[in-house]
Amino acid sequence: MQTPVPWFDPETAMLEERVAATELAWLTLDVDVATLRVEIDNFALVHHQRLGPLYARLDELEALVAEARAARTGDPEDLRRAAEARQVVAELPDLDALFDSVRQAERQSPDERRAPAEPEPVRRVRPGKEAQRLYRELARAAHPDLAQDPAEQERRSVFIARANEAYGRGDAEALRALAEEWSTAPEAAPLPGAPERGEWLHQRLAWLTARIGELAAERVRLESTAMGSLLVMAPGDPEQLLAELADQLLAGAAERQRELEGLLGAPAPNGGRGRHNGAAVPPRPEPGQETPSMFQQIPTAPVETVPAEAVLIDVREQDEWDAGHAAGALHIPMSQFTARLDELPDAPLYVVCRVGGRSAQVVQYLVANGREAFNVDGGMFAWEQAGRPLVSGSGAEAFVL
Repeated sequence: MQTPVPWFDPETAMLEERVAATELAWLTLDVDVATLRVEIDNFALVHHQRLGPLYARLDELEALVAEARAARTGDPEDLRRAAEARQVVAELPDLDALFDSVRQAERQSPDERRAPAEPEPVRRVRPGKEAQRLYRELARAAHPDLAQDPAEQERRSVFIARANEAYGRGDAEALRALAEEWSTAPEAAPLPGAPERGEWLHQRLAWLTARIGELAAERVRLESTAMGSLLVMAPGDPEQLLAELADQLLAGAAERQRELEGLLGAPAPNGGRGRHNGAAVPPRPEPGQETPSMFQQIPTAPVETVPAEAVLIDVREQDEWDAGHAAGALHIPMSQFTARLDELPDAPLYVVCRVGGRSAQVVQYLVANGREAFNVDGGMFAWEQAGRPLVSGSGAEAFVL
């Protein structure tokens, strides 16, 4: 007797093909999105390591240029811009902390970034009835002891652990999603030819389609982030993109460096030159990065030569002053300097800041206006290193901020 050939519903056969094709599309997109996420994280790390210091350097030069221009003109608007530029530098967080916060933000959806932080809700002793019902159904369907195969037992154990976590939070929505995931998983599929096979295929197709939509939205979100947008610009050669960005930043820094040297090296309006202890001040700064040597055309005094009874003007900000300053110094922040000129004594002025940059601009302004003034070389860092006395605003141990 000939064995009858099993009959397959053509509609079910087509549905089987659609599910198989959709599964392949889902797996491909899932791998693509996971790869993109890793690449963005790695690109952000390298971007931070290579370009972070260049961005910080450019911000510092922008502030120095603004301060030099304000010191030369004394214009209130230039002084305001200088104060704002310095504030940007002062408020920069630690680069590593900034990088960590950026990476965390990159992983968040736009709604999560906009939403205010909310405290975690207090857990109930017993989750709601809907959560209890969903959890019981999941436990009965997916319990590891219902399987004999070790691999299947492991799969079920991992799944039940996720269900336990959702139930502990009383999260009925998460339990409902887990129930849908379990019911449409390939391992739960009825055998081909079973009466319930068609219904399962429809459920599986709907689940796969929803996951593909979520992955597509996640891919768009990742590509629209700051690091993602940069990576999309050069998907084949991100290293070359980083090199080009570094070149642009270096060119910008060099341009600001030249602008700063031009402002500091230009002769004062009255043609004045400074002297200190009989030594002529060189007319041009030394080339290179921003260091005290950049301000050698300014009348300068090493910290060891500043007389104990000298009029010392500290032009740093309030928090810097409070942390530690020279005893007997007069505090006039650079942002307030031109408005408080009448507070300056009629005597030679020794001006100090943290390292000598801001004070150099103030000294240049004073000399241009006919005052005898000297920039304290190396600023308060050099003052502290030379062992000269420091006091704090609070009475605590003083230090240079």
